[in-house]
Amino acid sequence: MPSWETNCIEDFEEKVERIVDETLNENMTMISGIPPWVQMYFEKLSQRSGKKIGDLFPHFNLFVYGGVNFEPYRRKLEASIGRRVDGIELYPASEGFIAFQDSQQKSDMLLNVDSGIFFEFIPAAEYFNEDRRRIPLSAVEAGVNYVVVISNNAGLFAYSLGDTVKFTSIKPYRIVVTGRIKHFISAFGEHVIAEEVEKALLETCAMLHAHVVEFSVAPQVNPPEGTLPYHEWFIEFDSLPGDLATFSAKLDELMQQQNIYYRDLLKGHVLKPLVVRVMQKDSFIRLMRSKGKLGGQNKVPRLANDRSLADELYQFVS
Repeated sequence: MPSWETNCIEDFEEKVERIVDETLNENMTMISGIPPWVQMYFEKLSQRSGKKIGDLFPHFNLFVYGGVNFEPYRRKLEASIGRRVDGIELYPASEGFIAFQDSQQKSDMLLNVDSGIFFEFIPAAEYFNEDRRRIPLSAVEAGVNYVVVISNNAGLFAYSLGDTVKFTSIKPYRIVVTGRIKHFISAFGEHVIAEEVEKALLETCAMLHAHVVEFSVAPQVNPPEGTLPYHEWFIEFDSLPGDLATFSAKLDELMQQQNIYYRDLLKGHVLKPLVVRVMQKDSFIRLMRSKGKLGGQNKVPRLANDRSLADELYQFVS
């Protein structure tokens, strides 16, 4: 499920309503999808039934997901379900099935090396250089950020997926997805990446008992208030921190630990500490809807090196 007819509906919100129609009274045992869109489905199910997902589907015991880092969505999804279910992360792409989680004791994924894909990797630090190297799988190193390049038996040759990964193990080849090579902030040479902002935000939320629905970060190069430039964080909270100033200070501290270039820019008074903008409920869903990018493979960019997304988000600031 859903049926072929429902799956072909182009309007995502109408599609979700029809999926709810088709599954509300079914014995759902495994559910799969991109976390933010599955959360929309769960919310509509709960609105219709008045029940948590785990009670509505008592035999639901496996959630299969991919497409984005699950951790920022984990708390809200688990609250919607009302109990723990096993999860399996996949790394699928239109160009090939790249990796999958093969253990409930490990959060990394096993690279799928036996399915007609020839893997090469470009060190992320070299990606925008004219003389960038393509490294074969046999030469990769653990702990280095690489951009995935594939050639496959469907006809692709040296095709860059645009995703960045880091090897956690060489024997066997195991990876974690760290972001998108074009999603970064380096307005001042800091080159902040998704892995860094996600880790800093998750640790801050855990320390200060806050819960995030969605977020995006962009540089503010020419602040209208006439201050030093800063990184601007647009965050939609499910549960607000008790003190936003404390939250912002801790988040900035952890970002400095993640990225030494960012720390040096603060110490050198090139940047001032980050600024958090609290967003209205469903801000990101409303923005994606207005852009015709709700659902499917569309995802909110977590990082941007320009103001195009940030300027659109201002209309939803609380």
